[in-house]
Amino acid sequence: MMNTGKRGFAALSRDRLREIAQQGGQAAHRKGTAHEFTVEEARVAGRKGGYAISRNRAHMAAIGRKGGQRSASHLRSSARTVREPQ
Repeated sequence: MMNTGKRGFAALSRDRLREIAQQGGQAAHRKGTAHEFTVEEARVAGRKGGYAISRNRAHMAAIGRKGGQRSASHLRSSARTVREPQ
């Protein structure tokens, strides 16, 4: 019979995981090995991410469809609430 319970980091609470990650980040900064993005590096990374996600045509179509549905629902709801002239 296999034990299917969570082990290791998976067994820790979100708060405890966050504490551990924070300690690691602080230690890296103290040691001088932490990476800090420059404005240009951040710009390039954002561009790469946007390019990568936009190549997924099905995902982009789903985003557009969701936006269109939301836009249409707002139009329908605002048409129902016609204001009286003052």
